[in-house]
Amino acid sequence: MEGMDSAMVALMAEKRSMRLEIAGFQSQISGLDQRVSTVETQVASWTDKDQELMHLRSKLTDLEDRSRRNNICLLGFPEGIEGTDILSYLRDILPKLTDITFDPPLESERVHRLGPKRQDGKGRPRSIIACLLRHGQACQLLQAARAQGPLRLGTLEIQLSADFSKETAD
Repeated sequence: MEGMDSAMVALMAEKRSMRLEIAGFQSQISGLDQRVSTVETQVASWTDKDQELMHLRSKLTDLEDRSRRNNICLLGFPEGIEGTDILSYLRDILPKLTDITFDPPLESERVHRLGPKRQDGKGRPRSIIACLLRHGQACQLLQAARAQGPLRLGTLEIQLSADFSKETAD
């Protein structure tokens, strides 16, 4: 009997230590559960923010494209061919290249070459961006360029394209 009593006492002690361990595990699990809930809430918030960010990027791209809708990108004009007045040069040459008579004549808000001037004069010529005053004239030029294919200026091949934002172009 005495052996059974000591075994029973040992079992009871082991049972108590197991209960304490289980209580500790339950406390840890409860803490981890709270942490997981916090992380899930944050992740849900990030998902909402990501969707909002994607929506805002879409709107920004749309606004940028709308602000560029009168722009035409001209490729293939050699550096310096325009002389000192690029606007007058394009006003004269574009109707000849596309066989379009503009009434009223082409008017531009601004015309410039993209990027810094190349020092060595080698490589591809810089593109020209023309912001026309009338959207209809920009559309006419682009339609004529598409219909005629590559435009020729002597031996040069000139290309006209719409000026889109990087996101739209990609």
